[in-house]
Formats: sequence, structure tokens, C-alpha cells
Amino acid sequence: MTRLFITLYGIICYCLFIFVFIYIEGFLLEIVVPKSINSGSVPGTASAIVTNLALIVAFGFFHSLMSRDGFKKQWTRVIPTAAERSTYVLQASLFFALLMWQWQPMPGLLWFFEGSAAWLIYACFALGNVVVLWSTFLIDHFELFGLRQVWHNQTGKPMPEAIFRTPSLYRLVRHPMQLGTLIVFWSAPVMTAGHFLFAISMTLYVLIGLLFEERSLRREFGAKYALYQKRVPMLIPGLIRNRRPEIEYTQ
Repeated sequence: MTRLFITLYGIICYCLFIFVFIYIEGFLLEIVVPKSINSGSVPGTASAIVTNLALIVAFGFFHSLMSRDGFKKQWTRVIPTAAERSTYVLQASLFFALLMWQWQPMPGLLWFFEGSAAWLIYACFALGNVVVLWSTFLIDHFELFGLRQVWHNQTGKPMPEAIFRTPSLYRLVRHPMQLGTLIVFWSAPVMTAGHFLFAISMTLYVLIGLLFEERSLRREFGAKYALYQKRVPMLIPGLIRNRRPEIEYTQ
């Protein structure tokens, strides 16, 4: 791949991610988009469960596989290193788009809120999205989604080494991005059986994924991350009372 091609590829992958991210909002809130989490013909319950779980497993499998260091090492023998993160973003976007397109509705109602209660849940939904986006910019939004890698490749500059930082939200919880994601998944004024299956399945995937991510971070940053784990809770703010750091995390 030429440098220009890799740069254009990274931009296209990022734009696709933005489109899917925006579509997810409509998919979960059931507004504007042609296919939402509760729309479409209703199949049998067993068929819907099998189909929906298969979609989540497919997304989760490739999302987790391509984030593993061993896979990256082999994968970058096939594609340029500068395009690796963009390819990861591409597959995640495509698999989540497939999930939303093929999701089978399950209309059984678990709870229904309207009026002030519904608006409060919508506020939580908005807050979750703010936390997700804010978290990406607190670390490095453009590196996270592959743009910094392709830009450094385009300009011929090497990527700087990873630095362990814990700015702002990262001093409250170790994974604010995932916390915001879970808030979004569960903030539904109308919780159908299908939405509940989606929320509980994705929650389990996030928790399992975090266990692997924590191992990788522990290997990469060693004692600093081990101490960070002791001082800062994973997802629930305030879970660990004494969070005063013994070392300075932010660099």
C-alpha cells in the first residue's frame, strides 16, 4: 500500500465508524433510523435468541481476536502496521452494522417509563455517550481510531511509545469508556426482551473483554498499572475508598 492509500483508507474507516456510532443512537432509541432494536418482523422466540446471540458472538469474537497482541504481530505481516488499527476499527464497525441490520426483535416488555422518568433515562443515555466520547479524547481519540497512525505514516514520522496516563475520568474508574457504553446500553425507557438480551449479552462481553485488556495493560505497564488497579476501581466510581495514588500516573 502507498502512504496516500493508507491515509485514505484510515479516513474511510474512521468515517464508517462515525456513521455506525451515530446509527447506534437511533437503533437503541428507536428514532429516525429505518431499522431499530425493536423493529422488523417478529420470529419465534428461540429463533430470535439464537440469531441475536450469534450476532453478538460474531462481533465479540473478531473484536477480541484482533485486539490480542499475538494476532496483531501475525496480522501486521499481511497488512502495513500503520493500517492495523484502522482495519480493527473497520471490522468492528462492519460487525456491529451487521448486528443492527440482522437483529431480531423480541417484543416482550420488561419495563416501560414515560413522562419525567423517561426523560431521566434519556438523560442517562446522553450522559453515557458524553462519557464514552470524552474518554476517547482524554487518552488519544485519533490514535484509538487509527487516524494518528496513518498520519504519522503519511508524514514519515515514527509513532511515539505508549505512555501510561490517567487524566480526569481515569482517576475515577479505570475504564470510563466501557462504563459509558454500559450506561448507554441499559438506559432504555422501554425495555423489551430483545433490548434486555442485547444489554445483558453486551455487558457480559464487556466484562470478559476487560479481563483480557487488564492483563495486556499489566504486561505493558507493569508495576504502575498494578498499583493503579489497587487504587482505582474498574467500573464503579467510589468502590475503592482509598484511591490516593502512591505514584504519579499522569505524564
